[in-house]
Amino acid sequence: MTETYLDRIGGLIRDARKHRGLTQTQLADVLGTSQSAVHRIEAGNQNLSLEMVSRIAEALDSPLISVGSGPQHLRVQGGANLTGTIEVRSSKNAAVALLCASLLNRGRTVIRGIAKIEEVNRILEVLTSIGVRATWSADHNDLELVRPAELSLDEMDLEAARRTRSVIMFLGPLLHSYTEFKLPYAGGCDIGRRTIEPHLQVLRRFGLHVNSTDGFYHCTVNPSVEPPRPITLTERGDTVTENALLAAALAPGVTVLRNASPNYMVQDLCVFLTHLGVEIDGIGTTTLRVHGVESINTDVEFAPSEDPIEAMSLLTAAIVTQSHLTIERTPIEFLEIELAILEEMGLDFSLGDEYLAANGHARLVDLTVRPSELRSPIDKIHPMPFPGLNIDNLPFFAVIAATAHGKTIIHDWVYENRAIYLTELNRLGARVQLLDPHRVIVEGPTRWRGQQVVCPPALRPAVCILLGMLAARGESMLRDVYVINRGYEDLANRLNALGANIEVFRD
Repeated sequence: MTETYLDRIGGLIRDARKHRGLTQTQLADVLGTSQSAVHRIEAGNQNLSLEMVSRIAEALDSPLISVGSGPQHLRVQGGANLTGTIEVRSSKNAAVALLCASLLNRGRTVIRGIAKIEEVNRILEVLTSIGVRATWSADHNDLELVRPAELSLDEMDLEAARRTRSVIMFLGPLLHSYTEFKLPYAGGCDIGRRTIEPHLQVLRRFGLHVNSTDGFYHCTVNPSVEPPRPITLTERGDTVTENALLAAALAPGVTVLRNASPNYMVQDLCVFLTHLGVEIDGIGTTTLRVHGVESINTDVEFAPSEDPIEAMSLLTAAIVTQSHLTIERTPIEFLEIELAILEEMGLDFSLGDEYLAANGHARLVDLTVRPSELRSPIDKIHPMPFPGLNIDNLPFFAVIAATAHGKTIIHDWVYENRAIYLTELNRLGARVQLLDPHRVIVEGPTRWRGQQVVCPPALRPAVCILLGMLAARGESMLRDVYVINRGYEDLANRLNALGANIEVFRD
């Protein structure tokens, strides 16, 4: 086993132990070993035999620790109500932006509470392959990153890079360090044609020229080019804005970015950059004034805020299973439109008092949702740039609409393919009619039924199918769930802690 694999196994064991309510000493007693040995295992510092992994899995009654090979699958015994409280974990999209931003810093970057998901793993594999030193804390909660003076770009892990679209955000940092470099084509979810032209449109202003051939972006940089001020982005995209911020951070002087995304992951990146000494005016608006600096060499610690898309996922789980559930640490600023729509549909919920996230910027609340009889909204449901309904939250309304009385039109105007994947809910008993590649009409309520489904290659529709399976009486099977693990940490076990019955297994 490699050190990275031991780290991941250790993290799974730690989380499963905590969900069982055991201390390290108690688990050690069951295993007939010492507390210090359990500590080493959870920290990824102890070699493990397959026999020991199996013993730990049996002791913790945890299906997450699997010794099989091949794709991971989920077996769901549906129809149970969920109950209790669950905390929203840190943002996936903020995590990958911060990992890319660490390339700007010649000092030590510590990211606290970073999401331990496959998307983060892929970016970490790319970073470490080019020479970045990545060290997990003993409790596997915090990640320390140290960039070398010179990156080994020729040693880049191309397989890992091609499995994530986030690698495109290396462009902004690298253009300040190299006059020539190349990156592999960006991957990610299959949700339609997504060009990188909006990225290139803004990064050309910083001297970057890209020629795309043979599966690579071949990049050349003219360091004499000074960005014009202001710069208007042709697309108000999240990663486009982040790339622009990463380029502007090391461009001395004031760069004004207009038509910038004010979305949650962009705000997290802005706050992080201010910790690095880059002053930014207008955080949370569509006009950002970035006071670039000559260099960054700062020891920094930062905790990304909670993930509003995970919060929406958990809220949807409660709705479709008719459950009473409290979702703690919900980033309310990025769910206000969604909750307003759900209130009109008849959802019974309440919000606690607001408090600040660990980043000192995002507003959090504890959200309690109760069983409700929903009705379809009068108008169609469609996304808009923040502060509108989040594009990543739109698919969850297909599952919600399937539980409501009446017909709901859902218009996914951003992506060509994603609405098509929502028709997979029909296999579970839903009535989802595809009107065109961007629109579906959903008729409810649904008599959910168990079924075997292969996971679609798009993160949010895949989770929607899992949530439908939670509501379906009988047994369902969701096959090859790597795409879910890209964006969610330990989702099955966390839902099991609330009363779900999900088994993780491999062929």
